[in-house]
Order: sequence, then C-alpha cells, then structure tokens
Amino acid sequence: MDAVRLIQAGRRALAGCGGETSVLLVEVWQAQALSQAIGSRLAVSGPPELRGEALGLTELAGRGCGVLDAPVLDPGDLLAAQLTELDDPLGALHSLDDLLGDVSIVLLGIASSAAEERTYWQCMEAIDAADESRDRVREMLRKLAAREEAALPEWEAG
Repeated sequence: MDAVRLIQAGRRALAGCGGETSVLLVEVWQAQALSQAIGSRLAVSGPPELRGEALGLTELAGRGCGVLDAPVLDPGDLLAAQLTELDDPLGALHSLDDLLGDVSIVLLGIASSAAEERTYWQCMEAIDAADESRDRVREMLRKLAAREEAALPEWEAG
C-alpha cells in the first residue's frame, strides 16, 4: 500500500481510538514503526540527498518503538508491513510530519494523566523520539524544496 494512504490510516486510527491509553499506545507504536519503515525505504531508494536524514529517521523512529511496549499484532494489522509503495516522497513526508505531530500530542496527553511513573517516562522518551524524527522529516522537506528550486529555470524562479 502507498505510504501516504498508510499514514492517513494511522492518523485516523490515532484520532478514532478515544482516550483508552493502551489503545493509544498501540497506535503510537504503529506510527513510529511506519515512520521507521518509510525512513528505511527512503534511505535505500529515495533521492540521494535525503538518504542521510532518512537513515537518521529510521534510527530515531526505531528508538520511539523501542521505548514503548511492543503490541501483539497480527502481521496483517502492522501498518509498516503493508508499505509497498513510496511514489510521492514529498507527499509522504508532509503527511508523516503531520502524523508525528499527532503522535507527540497524544503522548503528551497520556503522560500528563499517567498513573504510573513508568508510563510517564515511556511517553517522555517517545515524545523526544517523535520530535527528533519530525525534525529529520522537516529537514528532508527542506532539501526537497531546495532541489526543486534549483531545478527551476532562472526566469521561473524569479
């Protein structure tokens, strides 16, 4: 499935699961795993100028998954495993930026109402990973914009 469609599905799932902490954390984990898969795909076959940042995204999103308890999911339910196409890196990165922003907001809400210290610290570390991942995504967007601007003829750039 296309990256943009998977990201949209992840955003809908985050928005639609209500306030149940365990369900929210599963969707946050899914979003981080999807970010990791997209970063990996871009690092291997994306535009050359994005590969370093994409590798960093892969590592940071992996850290975001690692600090949370891994959910028990059927392989067919894992969004990251459904990633087959990344035809529109620009659109995927814009959507991923939005998804990671949603993840941070959800994690902040969970952390602020956490009854256990362990959950609080998991959320804080996952927020840090999501924010750093989002920084990588924004840097890739900046590089794509610079590439497009450089490709414009001088009379169009004016």
